[in-house]
Amino acid sequence: MFGTSGIRGTVGTDVTAELALDVGRALASEGYERVVVGRDVRPSGAVLADALMAGVRECGGTVLEVGIAPTPTIARAVSWTESDAGVVITASHNPATDNGIKLWNPSGRAFDPEQCETIATRLERGTFTLQPWDGHGSSEPVENALERHSRELCEAVSLDPSPSVVVDVGNGTGGITARVLADLGCDVVTLNGQQDGSFPGRPSEPTRETLGDLASFVELSDADLGIAHDGDADRMVAVDETGTFVPKDVLLALFARETATVGDVVAVPVDTSMAVDDALESVGAAATRTPVGDVFVADRAMDSDVVFGGEPSGAWIWPQETPCPDGPLAACKLLSLVADRGPLSTLVSAIETYPIRRQSIDVTDKTAVIGRVRDRCRQRYDDVDSMDGVYVAFEEGWMLVRASGTEPVVRITAEARTDSRANEIEAIAVDLLEAATSRE
Repeated sequence: MFGTSGIRGTVGTDVTAELALDVGRALASEGYERVVVGRDVRPSGAVLADALMAGVRECGGTVLEVGIAPTPTIARAVSWTESDAGVVITASHNPATDNGIKLWNPSGRAFDPEQCETIATRLERGTFTLQPWDGHGSSEPVENALERHSRELCEAVSLDPSPSVVVDVGNGTGGITARVLADLGCDVVTLNGQQDGSFPGRPSEPTRETLGDLASFVELSDADLGIAHDGDADRMVAVDETGTFVPKDVLLALFARETATVGDVVAVPVDTSMAVDDALESVGAAATRTPVGDVFVADRAMDSDVVFGGEPSGAWIWPQETPCPDGPLAACKLLSLVADRGPLSTLVSAIETYPIRRQSIDVTDKTAVIGRVRDRCRQRYDDVDSMDGVYVAFEEGWMLVRASGTEPVVRITAEARTDSRANEIEAIAVDLLEAATSRE
C-alpha cells in the first residue's frame, strides 16, 4: 500500500475517501493525537482531506488544518505546531487523475517504512479506537504557515547581486518561490502561476520535455535562469540563461559540491551518476548511497556527518534546514549560487558528465523479476549489491536494475565513462531483465 512516496494512485479506484478516512483513523488510533493536514491543488484533495480529518477526529485526535500549501510548508508546520504527525494529500508530480497520502514526522522527515507498515496493518485489520459521541477531537487552522516558511527561506540565503529569474509554478503550490525571490530583490517573472489541479499549463512533472515554454522564455529574455516545480513543490529543476535544461545529476553535483567541504558526506540514492562522486572528490568530500526514495536519503541525512542529500528526481535536502525535500529552498540556494559564482551555464560546464542510460519496462510481478535478476547476477559477478534492486559495478561503469516503488515497472540504469561502454552495460542489463521476464 505504501510505496517510496506514501500512498499514491488513481482517484476513485486506488485512492478513495474511504481510504483517507481510515488513514486518519489509524493515525489517531496509533497515538498521533495532534495531526497537521494540508493538500496540493488537485480538486480531489478537498474530499480526501475532509475524509482524513474526519477519521482523525472520530478517534479523538486534533486536526490542525493548513489548507492548500506546498508539501515542505506542511512538513515544517508539524514542528511549528508541536504536533505528532503531518499529512499531505498530494500525488506530487503525477497527473491530475491521481492523488495520494504522505505522512510526516515532527522532524520534517517522512514516515519510515516501519511507521508506514504499522499504519498499513491497522488499515488491513480495521482496528480503530472509535470514540463515543462526546469523545471526538477538534480542528483548528494553522495561521500564517506560508508566511513563516517564507521568512525562513529569506533567512536561509542572501543574494548580492539579485539575479533575474523565471519561475514556472506549473499551476501547483510553488508560488511561494516567486514571492520569496521577489522579497530577496530578484526580478521575477512567473509562468503557469494560477493554481489549477488539472495542470493546464504543462504536466505536473517538470522535465526537459515538459519545460519547453520555460526554456523558450528564458532564452528570449534577459533572465539569468529559470526554475520549475512539480505540483506540490517538493521538487525543483532548472534551465540556464540560454534556456538549456540542466541535467538533474548535474544539478545534484552542483548542490553537493557547493555544500560539502573536506571530510563531509553527501547522501544520494544508488542510481546517482558518477559525476557526483567526482564533484565531491574535488572538494575532499564523499558520497554515501541509499535506496531510491527521498525518505531514505532524508534518513541518512539525519546523521551528523551528512551535510546534504539529494535525488536526481529533483528532490534536494539541506538537513540543517529540514529533512523534507524543499523545492522553494532549493530555488533560493540555486539563485544564491548563481549570484556568488556567475552564470549557471558556466557552472554546469565545469561538471564532467558521463553517458547514462535509463529505461523502464512494464512487468507483471516486479518482485519476482528482480529476484531472478539478482540470482543471475550473483552467478556471474563477485560483487552484487542488493540494497535496492540489483547493482553491479563494472570497470569504468555500473548498472542498476530495480523495481519502481510506485509503478508496475522495472527500471534499468547504466552509466560508463564512454558511450560504447554505457551501451555495453545497458545491453547486459536488458538481457538480464528479458531473461527474467520471459518466465512471467
